[in-house]
Amino acid sequence: MKKNIFTILLAWCASPLLIMAQSQEKVLTVEVTNNWTKNKTEVPVVIQLDKTGAKFQVQSATVLEEGTKEVAYQLDDLNNDQQVDELVFLANLSANETKTFRIVLSPAKSSKQFEPRVFAEMLISDKRGKHVPIQSLTIPGSSNVYNQLHHHGPAFESELVAYRLYFDQKQTIDIYGKFNKGFEIEECQFYPSDEQLARGFGDDVLRVGGSCGVGALKGWNGEKATHIEPVKTLTERIVAYGPIRTIVESEVKGWEYQGSVLNMTNRYTLYGGHRDLLIETFFEEPLKGEIFCTGVQDVKGSSSYSDHKGLIGCWGTDWPVNDTVKYAKETVGLATYIPQKYVVKEVKDKPNYLYTVTSKGNKYFHHYSTFTSMKETFGYKKPEDWFAFIREWKEDLENPVTIKIKK
Repeated sequence: MKKNIFTILLAWCASPLLIMAQSQEKVLTVEVTNNWTKNKTEVPVVIQLDKTGAKFQVQSATVLEEGTKEVAYQLDDLNNDQQVDELVFLANLSANETKTFRIVLSPAKSSKQFEPRVFAEMLISDKRGKHVPIQSLTIPGSSNVYNQLHHHGPAFESELVAYRLYFDQKQTIDIYGKFNKGFEIEECQFYPSDEQLARGFGDDVLRVGGSCGVGALKGWNGEKATHIEPVKTLTERIVAYGPIRTIVESEVKGWEYQGSVLNMTNRYTLYGGHRDLLIETFFEEPLKGEIFCTGVQDVKGSSSYSDHKGLIGCWGTDWPVNDTVKYAKETVGLATYIPQKYVVKEVKDKPNYLYTVTSKGNKYFHHYSTFTSMKETFGYKKPEDWFAFIREWKEDLENPVTIKIKK
């Protein structure tokens, strides 16, 4: 009898705590609609947490598709203030389909883990040659640590592709092509060994040199693309490691450019199941009319495609490194898409196919870049197929899903 009374008392004492915890939760009903006439797969659904009405610091969540199927999600602190800003998950929607998601936001931490869909790392070499993980690094503009950073800057990947961002005034986006879907960077660190190559690992597939690679933002002097220099400081960091997306940033302070001094951040977001990058550019002050450029490298002997409305692509074959004995030529397809409202005009310099871009009076613009390697067992084998894909890719981007938080 005493045991039963104790059990009842324990339940009575615990229930207010349970009720209080549940009362602090925020429940959302979110409708995601694909208004396009084609199916969408692995589409990012991003919820701005400051628009949800949650009155607490969100530490975890539960996302249910149509009320029953649990969906993997990610919470991101984008400005490093120790409070999460966005919740993101991926959804598949048929043409003209609407799906409903029930999202429970909680102030309680959770030990729940989801299968990684992305990977990111940034490594610096110590005196013994050991590669030490770092998350962020800031240097004076007069310094050069390009060769102290393994793979020369942050590297990041989805199951389909891998990228790296150079830590220098070029800030070039370089690419790693895969034979098979999967993750390779943690094991090979962008430089596969002979044994790993024999096992079917991919490799660096583009010699970017002084070009914009695939989608790197550059300055423009009226005749050619220019590097981002001089600057007071350069910072590169990994903002998010997954499991749904990885976010990498490059930030410059005091960039002396076209009569202005700019503080600029480029943010690169790669989602699981995607080969394309969302590249966002933020400025601390509104632009006065400064002109920049981006596009794709003119790969040696490449054929190119442009719709003259912000989409540019190429397909070409060249050696990916200077060693032309050990390594074979690689064939790649590259593409960049800039929303037309930011486009000034289409231009060309020796190493690049480009558009000049601006956003006068604003502190933000964005563009997208993507690539394929012909070695992919899951990719594209002919330039015609690649150019057809990038046209549909642009159309897909121009028809985003609508996200509605229902009251």
